[in-house]
Amino acid sequence: MLGILIILLASWLILFLFEKKSLLVLGFTPVAKRLKQFGLGFLVSAAICASVTLALAALKSETWLLNDQFNFTLLLDSVWYDLKSVFTEELIYRGALLYLLIKKLGSKKGVLISAIAFGIYHWFSFGAFGNVVPMIYVFLLTGLMGLVWAYAFAKTESIMLPFGLHLGWNVISNGLFSKGPLGEIALVSTGGIEPEGAIMILGLVISVFVPPLVTWVFIKYLKKE
Repeated sequence: MLGILIILLASWLILFLFEKKSLLVLGFTPVAKRLKQFGLGFLVSAAICASVTLALAALKSETWLLNDQFNFTLLLDSVWYDLKSVFTEELIYRGALLYLLIKKLGSKKGVLISAIAFGIYHWFSFGAFGNVVPMIYVFLLTGLMGLVWAYAFAKTESIMLPFGLHLGWNVISNGLFSKGPLGEIALVSTGGIEPEGAIMILGLVISVFVPPLVTWVFIKYLKKE
């Protein structure tokens, strides 16, 4: 929590020094509207993550079973971890800096720079730096999602929709399907084979391109209120 408070303070200073603005320009108000955007983003992203994960499991003949050690304390710990980590990343990549980039360079350039930075950051957080193929995969995987989440910020002029989209994905991926740094939470995978040839390519397309594409369609046709 201290880290989040420091980032909030730094964000306020940046906004004040460069634009004489407060943190409210990040779109926390009106509260009801922003909470609705957050909730919609969370539900849509959670559904996309679950669908893509199950589709990939089907390609690999993989099954998911309830973790024998599962309890709600584990789940709550995972959600709390996701909440903190996601909000931190949103403040950094879809917060004050993106707001300023859009103001100074325009929406397209600002969104693109944010996405590139987000993809590069994950080279290090995923431990992929130095391995060319994983670096390309991680950059595409996270950079494209960063692109649509930054687009969500630009369209709604608020951090709340990308926050909901990001959190919905991470809660399902990390908490439900146990793919996060906290290890096995709700479900664990068993069985399965590594796909080859056309099936492997299909799996890569589904994992890398389908989530950002579906998310982009949702954001594009989201009605402004």
